[in-house]
Amino acid sequence: MNVAAFALAAFLAGSSTEEIDLTATSVNVAEPGTPVKIKILRWSTDEERAPILVALNPVPPRSPARNSDAAPTGRGRAGRGRGRGAAAAPLSPIAAFSAALGRAQTIGYIWTNDITGYAIKYAWHASLPDGTERVVLASDRRLGAYTDAWKPSTPAADTDYSFTLLELRTGPKGLIEGKTSLNSKIVVDEAAKSVVLDNYAAAGKTLTGATAVTGLRPPLHP
Repeated sequence: MNVAAFALAAFLAGSSTEEIDLTATSVNVAEPGTPVKIKILRWSTDEERAPILVALNPVPPRSPARNSDAAPTGRGRAGRGRGRGAAAAPLSPIAAFSAALGRAQTIGYIWTNDITGYAIKYAWHASLPDGTERVVLASDRRLGAYTDAWKPSTPAADTDYSFTLLELRTGPKGLIEGKTSLNSKIVVDEAAKSVVLDNYAAAGKTLTGATAVTGLRPPLHP
């Protein structure tokens, strides 16, 4: 394991006192070869992750109890007039997730060759049994929202999200394999207690590259 990979593993394990910088390159998109720089300032806390996960995977509402004393509907007094109208329809899970992501604190940044960077609003990691590190990041903006550069070579249905979720794998040589919600659906992994890409193994790769670690100041660990 090289020095960069060792430092990355230590940081992800929570024993490092440094922020982490990752570098990658886009692949399998309309304009491959775009450089990507990722800076993770800290990981999302359990309290920060909770509303984001609940938004995407809400608890089903409980059926209202039947009340035999309830007033009948129809021509009764309550039925006269126009009333105040029906209640607004609830947000879809994806819309609720996007809104919750937008309200979250910025805990890192993603830079491409776009004019402005992308704020990281969600950051989570876990070590896999084979020693690979699993990292999930989310920005409240879609990569390439105003350009075709990030258009996937193999687009998927129902992935026209207004945000971007990245799921990365880092191996012993420090290499990154990255896949994104540009062409993969997102779901909540109940076992991991994190939002992830649906069927990561089958998703098309969007990022590749090498890992670099630099320390600027201690991260704010949860």
